[in-house]
Amino acid sequence: MLALFSRDLDLALSRRRWLAATAGLVLGLASFTSAKAADDTIKVGVLHSLSGTMAISETTLKDTVLFLIDEQNKKGGVLGKKLEAVVVDPASNWPLFAEKARELITKDKVAVVFGCWTSVSRKSVLPVFKELNSILFYPVQYEGEESERNVFYTGAAPNQQAIPAVDYLMKDEKVKRWVLAGTDYVYPRTTNKILEAYLKSRASSRKTL
Repeated sequence: MLALFSRDLDLALSRRRWLAATAGLVLGLASFTSAKAADDTIKVGVLHSLSGTMAISETTLKDTVLFLIDEQNKKGGVLGKKLEAVVVDPASNWPLFAEKARELITKDKVAVVFGCWTSVSRKSVLPVFKELNSILFYPVQYEGEESERNVFYTGAAPNQQAIPAVDYLMKDEKVKRWVLAGTDYVYPRTTNKILEAYLKSRASSRKTL
């Protein structure tokens, strides 16, 4: 239950983080474009589901990236070059995320990719970004236990979100009994495992979980 509460609470902030991360990328794209100095544009990959079950969440993220690219181009682009979005639809299909990521990097020659939403989609594309040494900006909180040089994790991990929530509930709300519930996928399973270990480490919680 707590994992779901924490994730839902952070969803309200994730779009704001996404805006900040995207703006940061635009300012930092020069770091990734030295090999493309002769190109007229700097290509930015957008890897979000526009169909399937995750489209309701990810279409907005695609629109946000396109909006910010348009705004930056109105200011002259980056290093005198226009930004060009390359949008693909992995269709809420986790293996297809990896295929589309490879296509963006090798065929479309993007400098960087904004994409994924679920943890399983991120884990699906990670080997591709490591193999091809490209950059992924991941827009949402995640379950932790992963830190890769090819990924910018723009959201909070459990030690920055769920555990502080537990500490607050223990100290300020005097919560003594805990139920860890969640749907059956990567984020709730991993977050609840971390929370269970943390709660058991607290002497007052060992018999209340």
